[in-house]
Amino acid sequence: MKKPTPRRPKKKTEARRRAPGSLGGGSTARTVEPRWTEVDHYFSENLLGNDPILEAALESSTAAGLPAIAVSPNQGKLLQMLAQIIGARSILEIGTLGGYSTIWMARGLHTGGRVITLEVDAKHADVARKNFSRARLDQIIEVWEGPALDTLPRLFAEGRGPFDLIFIDADKANIPAYFDWSINLSHPGSLIVVDNVVRDGEVINARSTDSSVQGVRQFVSKLAADPRVTGTAIQCVGTKGYDGFAIVLVR
Repeated sequence: MKKPTPRRPKKKTEARRRAPGSLGGGSTARTVEPRWTEVDHYFSENLLGNDPILEAALESSTAAGLPAIAVSPNQGKLLQMLAQIIGARSILEIGTLGGYSTIWMARGLHTGGRVITLEVDAKHADVARKNFSRARLDQIIEVWEGPALDTLPRLFAEGRGPFDLIFIDADKANIPAYFDWSINLSHPGSLIVVDNVVRDGEVINARSTDSSVQGVRQFVSKLAADPRVTGTAIQCVGTKGYDGFAIVLVR
């Protein structure tokens, strides 16, 4: 990624700003602390370095007018490492956008592995395919276009699973349904990662009228009640504001 010069708040009263649409899958304004951004850049600069392929993927997505809601570089590296830790040979992603997170995960595949990524927007899918070709990963990544609630049953019917790693980063209102299908497409030992589950802290608001918040809350209830899985959720702050993700292990 391009490395902007870190900015420190001049006064304590200036320490907070609002970043509209800064979190994946959401349009609500999110709180971002300048110090959070500085720390994110510190870790990415020291631990990840420059990557022209990933930078080009972000730049092409921006040029095409895609929303700036991809995972952060540090989150992308985490996804890659999770794939490597479990020796993933098959990965499913629900929500492609421009393919930035897809590239990270594909790089963590075991030799001979494949990724299937689902995207509802044809324009996004086209941008992603070009990014995969530039990254020389187009031979191991399949993009399935259409609503995920249509393509997930097709995957299941065609026996395309089970998947070792599943990343859910699509519309939040449908997370409960995506989660159900993810379990059907997994096996004991599979990991399911669900992004954007904190919603700037609104996840604790049972009276929220935001369908994304209620979708996350329903997912949490399902996770807590389903004996087939166990999981936890981690709060995060950084360039993407205040949010977090859940990691689920299929028993």
